[in-house]
Amino acid sequence: MRSKRGAWVGAATVVALGCSSAQQGARAPATETFRQVSDDALATMQTVFYDDGNWRMCVPKACSTILPSDDFDWGADSMTAALYLRWSIAGDASIVPMMKALDANGATYASCTTPDCVGWSDVPLWDSVAAAHEHLVTGASRALQRAEAAFAFVDTATEFALGACPTIDFQQPASNGSGSVVKTLETDSNYVKAALLLYQITGKASYLQKAQTKYAAIRKYFLDPSVALYTVYVLDDGKSCTQVPRRFYASVNGNMIWNGIALASATSDATYLADAEATGQAVGRHLSDAAGAYADLQTDDDVIEPLIEGMYQLATTQHQAFARTWLMTNAQAMAADRALDGAYGRFFDGPAPTGQITEWQSNGGLALAFVAGALSPTAVATANAGAWKNAAFVSDDLRTLPSSIRFTGRAIAVFGTLAETSTQLGQATVLVDGVETFDQTGIHQDESNAFGPVPDSVLFAWRWPDSGPHTVSFQAGPADPKDGGPFLHVQGYAYVP
Repeated sequence: MRSKRGAWVGAATVVALGCSSAQQGARAPATETFRQVSDDALATMQTVFYDDGNWRMCVPKACSTILPSDDFDWGADSMTAALYLRWSIAGDASIVPMMKALDANGATYASCTTPDCVGWSDVPLWDSVAAAHEHLVTGASRALQRAEAAFAFVDTATEFALGACPTIDFQQPASNGSGSVVKTLETDSNYVKAALLLYQITGKASYLQKAQTKYAAIRKYFLDPSVALYTVYVLDDGKSCTQVPRRFYASVNGNMIWNGIALASATSDATYLADAEATGQAVGRHLSDAAGAYADLQTDDDVIEPLIEGMYQLATTQHQAFARTWLMTNAQAMAADRALDGAYGRFFDGPAPTGQITEWQSNGGLALAFVAGALSPTAVATANAGAWKNAAFVSDDLRTLPSSIRFTGRAIAVFGTLAETSTQLGQATVLVDGVETFDQTGIHQDESNAFGPVPDSVLFAWRWPDSGPHTVSFQAGPADPKDGGPFLHVQGYAYVP
């Protein structure tokens, strides 16, 4: 049934749910504990995503027949990080041969010191972190050598540390200087993390010094001026460096939490720990929906595993109660966000996905399952499993900006096709009951790493503690070189009365 834009949609006007994604809910039994959820998540990684030394990029259907699985860059490396997280908690013997195979298949790097250097600066640093994790599990010298070489690739490059703020790196080799060029905290936060892991493994003081220097530069250029969160992009046109405001990726903020804790431990400087705690507090305060669950407002571009890892460190090594509460609130929420094959979607508070799921989307839920199993193993995990049981689906072909959806209920999930017309550019600002989401990304629909369109995707999800009248509005936000101009195509939405 099609709603009329601007009209309230209530329980009396809906039809039976036509979208199985919102109807399905969790596959778990009503009494499943978080220990069982954690074990199920490991089984999902091993049987659904793992592919003989690679990670399947999309399940249940492959993204591409040419490259159905991979073992490099942030999607695969975050799956490796989630696997390492489970091993660090439970010490599963079955993980060791997996890590050996991932190491054997992992990328290797030489040098990057010529003007025609190709590649991206963030890719080898994600790979360095993954190789360090593989070494920590296996003890393999090859993994350590790969980690050091990948770090050195960026550290010694001549084409990244340039521009008006050369202490932070371009994401791609520097251009001829015309126009704004993107610098990303995906590079620099992973530079710090990779350096700290190598310092922990080798004891080389130079790695610690490099981490401290880069950390200071990150604080100068990427830290939001009003809140203890880090935007992911800075534009450097060769004359000045300007933040793309409030692009608060889970990945980079999670990395910076982890980095602060590790630097505090290495230097005994409590300032680093205070920074980490402040960022963790800000994540919980500003990046959650009204029901208290983390709202991932990227596409499959932003991986959540680093944020789970960082908050887990705050909850355990630093005994921060707010971090434990945040983790368990999200763990309870995600009971409804698990597909029949055990893969998680990217919205912990959303309905279970039934379409294609990418490794970029699922690593956060898998990591969250692992830490919940460690923090509260015997607690029943399925309190939220029926959150979308009574959802109703409304077909609504919404293409115009500005537009809005009005309904009476306690939850909404908006559906469409990721990368419908592009694989990079196109976004819309989202306002919930007249207030723009704190992370100003909104819906960045026209981006995907799945080699093509991903239909039946959840573009946005939000829940409230109680039912009531709500308006979700979409507007054309400001264009920028990284995210592009306005684009939105909503094909329908589900809501819980």
